[in-house]
Amino acid sequence: MTTSSKVAIIGLGNIGQAVAANLSKSNREFIVADRNLAKAKELAANWGVTSKPSDIPTAVKNADILVLAIPFETIAEFVNHYASDLEGKIIIDPSNPIAPDDKGGFKKIIGTNESAGEINRVALGQNAKLVKALGTLGAGSLTAAAYQSPERSVLFYANDDQNINETVEQLIKDNGFEPLRIGGLDQSIRIEVFGDLHEFGALGKTVTISEAKTRI
Repeated sequence: MTTSSKVAIIGLGNIGQAVAANLSKSNREFIVADRNLAKAKELAANWGVTSKPSDIPTAVKNADILVLAIPFETIAEFVNHYASDLEGKIIIDPSNPIAPDDKGGFKKIIGTNESAGEINRVALGQNAKLVKALGTLGAGSLTAAAYQSPERSVLFYANDDQNINETVEQLIKDNGFEPLRIGGLDQSIRIEVFGDLHEFGALGKTVTISEAKTRI
């Protein structure tokens, strides 16, 4: 699976909309789905003919790659509900396990040493093709830094099944970024909020491939 793989973006909040807008610039066809189908149809019209609106159940069945642009705390329920339809699909997880604190910032809602990637891997089961990706930048930077020239900004990713690396990297390239794998899902914590390779962590900014390789 590469550019011919059918991509569906599930959830059209800030991250989902940023990913969709980026993909629309690559001329790659993709599906957009939201609990509010009218919202999906309205937004898809802005992204051109390559964007196809859908209800969520249909999108899950028809896609080869699912970008779960939904809150971390809803993923386990989603996975349980669509378990049979997720078999054999690549699941892209951009989620960050955070919530607003009482100081105007954010706090982690799982253990200090836990990661969303590892928790969601357990929820999906051992045969899942889970990839932690598209969540290493905030929505603003995911939009503003896409298709940067002359050297593209990096989006890090982590996964256990390296047989799908080519497909994952093509998806990241079609979002306007340079892909860089940091290892397996046990490294997910590094590319989630507060991690050393996240924009809202020690990294603190977008980086190019040459800069990124000095941080891994």
